[in-house]
Amino acid sequence: MKITILDDYFDTLRTLPCFEKLKGHHVDVWNDHVQEIDALAERLKDTEALVLIRERTQIRAPLLDRLSNLKLISQRSVYPHIDVDACTRRGVIVSSSQHPGTPSYAAAELTWGLILAAMRRIPQQMAALKAGTWQTDVGSTLREKTLGIYGYGRIGRAVAGYGKAFGMNVIIWAREPSLVQAQSDGYAVAPNKKEFFEQCDVLSLHLRLVPATRGIVTAADLARMKPSALIVNTSRAPLIEPGALVDALKAGRPGMAAVDVYEQEPARDHPLLEMENVICTPHIGYVTREEYELQFAEIFDQIAAYCLGNPINVVNPEVLT
Repeated sequence: MKITILDDYFDTLRTLPCFEKLKGHHVDVWNDHVQEIDALAERLKDTEALVLIRERTQIRAPLLDRLSNLKLISQRSVYPHIDVDACTRRGVIVSSSQHPGTPSYAAAELTWGLILAAMRRIPQQMAALKAGTWQTDVGSTLREKTLGIYGYGRIGRAVAGYGKAFGMNVIIWAREPSLVQAQSDGYAVAPNKKEFFEQCDVLSLHLRLVPATRGIVTAADLARMKPSALIVNTSRAPLIEPGALVDALKAGRPGMAAVDVYEQEPARDHPLLEMENVICTPHIGYVTREEYELQFAEIFDQIAAYCLGNPINVVNPEVLT
């Protein structure tokens, strides 16, 4: 097949053992990011199988309508960036493994790294030291502080375990079935959303972005947080009401944020990047060699299954008929 891989910024996939699964196919790998429809249509005009790296590129109807050779989109995890209905109308199969029971430990580990970095102000201390200043201020200890996990899924559960290991008081707020699971796992649950935001010293978001969760964290929620509190978002930027986080940080509740995700990516000229009380990383939660190997082994297996006439992990099965 003619396979195209988009947004492999550092040309990493060719170096992974799983890339051998594409042997015998014609593979084009693009290392820059392009979202303009004309440019993408030109790049993908001969493509039969399109490989996406998570949600880096939007695949919508105006682009799909110009890709007459496209037969398969292969990726992993959620797919809010793909117009699945448009794919179905054009007979394009979307294969995307939801990897049940397998959390992204890479994302959970980055979350914990951001928590430590923010509470001890590690980036600020490093920058000051390199500039010739010996210590700038005093950080905060995590032990016996309250860690709030908003969304008790695979990643939230892993981060809760890290908090427990660090001697934190972990509380959970989530949908009712998740709260029941959290209690079964031995964690406390908040009595309500209002008290959850009031109690947390560190609050980490671990929700999927679906219509019901878009903007689920409001300006009023943030205003209830402590001036000393930290909010962490390694999930999706639109979980927070537009503009609310910047305004809340300027108002001093919460006092800090650590962010890995943005409304538009790659993020440039975002106000959070200019704020001294915010640690920002460029959506690297899942960007490790080990996580890439795990993800793309499945993505390339989906292409192999399609070639054998037995597509797997199909999210639009009606296209098969």
